[in-house]
Amino acid sequence: MKRRSFLAAGAVAPAALAAPVVARAQTRVQWRMPTSFPTGLATIHGGAQYMAERVSQMTDGGFTIRVFAGGEIVPPLGVLEAAQTGAVECGFTAGFYYLGRMPALLFDTGAPFGMTPRMHLAWMRQGGGKELMAELYEEFNVVSFPAGATGAQMGGWFRNPINSVEDLRGLRIRAAGFLGNIFADLGAVPQQIPGADLYPAMERGTLDAVEFVGPYDDERLGFNRVARYYYAPGVLELNASIGFVANREAFNALPDSYKAALEAACTETYSEMLARYDALNVPALRRLVESGTELRSWSTEIMTAMRQSNDRLIEQQAEENETFRRVYSAWKEFLDDQLLWSSVNDGAALNFLMRAAR
Repeated sequence: MKRRSFLAAGAVAPAALAAPVVARAQTRVQWRMPTSFPTGLATIHGGAQYMAERVSQMTDGGFTIRVFAGGEIVPPLGVLEAAQTGAVECGFTAGFYYLGRMPALLFDTGAPFGMTPRMHLAWMRQGGGKELMAELYEEFNVVSFPAGATGAQMGGWFRNPINSVEDLRGLRIRAAGFLGNIFADLGAVPQQIPGADLYPAMERGTLDAVEFVGPYDDERLGFNRVARYYYAPGVLELNASIGFVANREAFNALPDSYKAALEAACTETYSEMLARYDALNVPALRRLVESGTELRSWSTEIMTAMRQSNDRLIEQQAEENETFRRVYSAWKEFLDDQLLWSSVNDGAALNFLMRAAR
């Protein structure tokens, strides 16, 4: 009799233990996520779609995120504000689009002459960057995670050759974030225009030049049809980190397992996007050159002028803004150590490999 009672009690134990799992599985969450990018960009906008798919897979379909292209439900440069106010639950954008509201967000995306994707991720995850960015985004009522990386970007497309700093004067160029400040300091007239509007602006002649991302994206947007000269290296953007932002109240309301899935999906998307760019940019650049694009390198004079302008403007901003100064100081200290390490080891090895390959 006791044995039967024990077996009977044991028979109900698995069901009792499984009940919390069933309850979690019944949690259904649906979010909307506008991006700052057009659907034609399978890398950046596609990164948002990839992230949403991974969240759904990790939660057995319990947490779904519907992705919208820039301008579909929110202006491309209004994603942060929409998440902040709760107009949408989350967004996929770049921090340096909002420097007018918070200059220190520059370091969430990447500063000119700054960190590579590997350095940036190390700073965010192990160097205190994550905590600093959390403080900044708290003022916008959102939480944020790195969710993509473009790697080093190109210097841009120009209708005419840029042989000296003088050639930049009066040039109407699309340059986002802090890049615009540098071009303005060198005499150009920077414009901040969403990606989907760049080709028409170049075609109509309202822009003389455009700096966007790199060969794969630039080819898809057709810049080679409206400009001939393509400049490198992208010293002004050695990386652009794309950010996921979520309304704080919406994020806090999520089950812990969904929060974990969201952060894990963002981390995975960061490496996936970077891998796509590294794999796709090389054949795209070959196609561009074969189609008549003239690939050129910035002169030492121009890069030196860019560096001097950047350093002066950064220091000026640090003097005027205490928050910027605090974040910049921590960022710069980490960057200097990373550059030292690179000069000793992998960077030095890479330089040797590139010389040997010529």
